[in-house]
Amino acid sequence: MSQYDVVVIGSGPGGYVAAIRCAQLGMKTAIVEKYATLGGTCLNVGCIPSKALLDSSHHYEDAVKHFEEHGIEIPGDIKVNLEKMIGRKQAVVDQTTKGIEFLMNKNKIDVHQGIGSFKDATHVNVLKTDGTTETLEAKNIIIATGSKPASLPFIKVDKERIITSTEALKLMEIPKHMIVIGGGVIGLELGQVYKRLGADVTVVEYMDRIVPGMDGALSKELMKVLKKQKVKFNLSHKVKSVERKGDQVIVKADDKKGQEVEFVGDYCLVSVGRRPYTDGLNAVAAGVNIDERGRVEVNSHLQTSASNIYAIGDVVKGAMLAHKAEEEGTMVAEILAGQKPHIDYNLIPGVVYTWPEVAAVGKTEEELKESGVAYKVGQFPMRALGRARASMDIDGFVKILADASTDEILGVHMIGARCADLITEAVTAMEFRASAEDLSRMSHAHPTYAEAVKEAALAATDNRPLHI
Repeated sequence: MSQYDVVVIGSGPGGYVAAIRCAQLGMKTAIVEKYATLGGTCLNVGCIPSKALLDSSHHYEDAVKHFEEHGIEIPGDIKVNLEKMIGRKQAVVDQTTKGIEFLMNKNKIDVHQGIGSFKDATHVNVLKTDGTTETLEAKNIIIATGSKPASLPFIKVDKERIITSTEALKLMEIPKHMIVIGGGVIGLELGQVYKRLGADVTVVEYMDRIVPGMDGALSKELMKVLKKQKVKFNLSHKVKSVERKGDQVIVKADDKKGQEVEFVGDYCLVSVGRRPYTDGLNAVAAGVNIDERGRVEVNSHLQTSASNIYAIGDVVKGAMLAHKAEEEGTMVAEILAGQKPHIDYNLIPGVVYTWPEVAAVGKTEEELKESGVAYKVGQFPMRALGRARASMDIDGFVKILADASTDEILGVHMIGARCADLITEAVTAMEFRASAEDLSRMSHAHPTYAEAVKEAALAATDNRPLHI
């Protein structure tokens, strides 16, 4: 029987980072992965492939709609080769997952292929594809089994016409009309991919706004921009049936007045969130508690009800974000090494990779109002930036929320070009408890999109932006 200091179940961003950090800290480490490639959902059927398709479709849209204005003339018709686009996406995935294999070898981490399940609190059974079982003994075990796409009880996902994000990443044709159930991050990103490529896209959302967990101003602006791109929205709609008839999918929903409406398309993307994945883990054998929502119960140190077993990432409470899982994996490894790390969950940024990109960190305006915190707002439009006009990316704004008395930055919300990268400036500032004035006095290169952050900070400090 192989013996380890740490066995990690799951090789997504949380799992493989936890394994690397454990190995760096001198622990004999193994990782268990059920699929043929490492990297979990994020690298295989999530973050990485979706960004590859977003980038490819963005290039196509630019070529069709914007190149001529830039003085670039392409003779003949511009066409989409979807097979080649999907192939490039897969090449990016393959290169990235092979990179994880390299990191496992570099850090002398043993990789065990198969389905991991608990025999007891110190033993993990690995069921291999040939039907044999190997048992690993470990002083400590980290559960990093991630999440799967969620659905609604009455929807039968056939993976052909009624699909999840996994199937949407490898379609063999461009839909004529894609109905997206759910106006969250995944639905909007993949909806925009196929809208750019020529599909009609209709979003059906239960809540009264899209990306409902983000600041209301971002929801409003993103919907305005996507409407300009001809995406159709149906908010406050409760889906009650999804039926396939041949190559058609019929979605029925009740609108906010309670009246039934019907949507007909050739594809339906079910994008109603994700659920923690603990299927087959046999957590009960290890004394690990699972809550009513399928999440592994943990304390503030991510320790389960079994003292030597920890859980991280999508399988525990909190935002289902790859970078949150990575931070948790690092924290658990350092706890096992006797260190005292911590995570400030308020400073985990969230990003929507549509174009324009949407990014946020800290408290929303709605949260501050609800908690009774006195705050001030500084906002600056992207269209006032020379860099934005030069690149023709003028949609969006940066909004900074600061404490009314101390000027400490409480939240930063932005929509615009490269906001996925810009948000890190806000995270850094907030990590060091910066005030809006601190941010406003930092030199920002000109011309850049980042100047909008400085200008929003000036607006929040004493309402003195320079360029509006």
